[in-house]
Amino acid sequence: MDVGLVCDACSALTPIGVPQCARCGQPVALDPRPKRSGKGSQPVPKVAPAGTVPAEPTPCGKCGQMVPAHLRFCPACGNRIPAPVGVSFDVDTRVGPRSSASMEGAKPRPTMMFGGAMASARAKLTLIRGDGEDGVSFTLAGTDHLAGRGECPISFPDDPYLSPTHANFRYAKGQLIVRDEGSLNGVFVRITGSAKIEPGTTILIGEQVLTVSPAPVIDDLPDADGTYYSATMVRPASLEIVQQLRGGASGWVYRPQTDKVAIGREGNDINFPEDPFISGRHAQIALAGGVLTVTDLGSRNGTFIRVTGEHLLKHGDYVFLGQQLLRVEII
Repeated sequence: MDVGLVCDACSALTPIGVPQCARCGQPVALDPRPKRSGKGSQPVPKVAPAGTVPAEPTPCGKCGQMVPAHLRFCPACGNRIPAPVGVSFDVDTRVGPRSSASMEGAKPRPTMMFGGAMASARAKLTLIRGDGEDGVSFTLAGTDHLAGRGECPISFPDDPYLSPTHANFRYAKGQLIVRDEGSLNGVFVRITGSAKIEPGTTILIGEQVLTVSPAPVIDDLPDADGTYYSATMVRPASLEIVQQLRGGASGWVYRPQTDKVAIGREGNDINFPEDPFISGRHAQIALAGGVLTVTDLGSRNGTFIRVTGEHLLKHGDYVFLGQQLLRVEII
């Protein structure tokens, strides 16, 4: 297959690199914008200043054909002809360096780094519905994102266990954290495996809200009259687990003598057989060397710890506030 340029004047095929048509001598170029002096005029070469003697036709060194001074190639054989003195064959091009005049006063444009665009790390919260399926999502596109029952970006107005302004999901130093905004019922985060807890920490297992501490020492002393308080005999214990009831009252208090306590629906140290959200063997609380830990034993619905202050969140975490379960997704 022949490759070249077709002459606009005579439609002859001219090889690539030959700027003049071999048949009619008209200029042929990739840039179709010829220099024109008026409508319908033909392109003209730049000539030498006034007073210079016009160049004469030059014989082709290959075929002997006389070639006009304004042509660079022989119209008969295509042989290259040396440029006569006094004739310029400059042509316009589509691209090229800007002239110095056009660059005057222009501000230099910075060079962009080649690659993908970098964006700040963002996250979203996905509500888990009662059937376990994903519900509505909340994109955390700003810096602070308040959640609660009131006029908040993340609002659940029908949840009576949420404070009007309950929690804040915010970015700090490029990381997502959750902060309890002084809510009545707190913010809980699901643990994975084991987690160290401070004395007096509140944990959520199924529907049970439990406060865990090392067992305090009870002084069995008489009053000012020398009378002792008569009640159940105090037995040695290592842990004290207090059940919190709705309305703010305390339920039963469990004081085991062992350093490990298993909690579940049946067959454990502490059982809640009527709680449908607790697994058969749900969690374990342990005290070793003065350090309290809580461990999830592969439960279906998880074990949650109440947040004090701020808590760093990561992808896949679950946050429980009021009656709302939210999954954290780092985008």
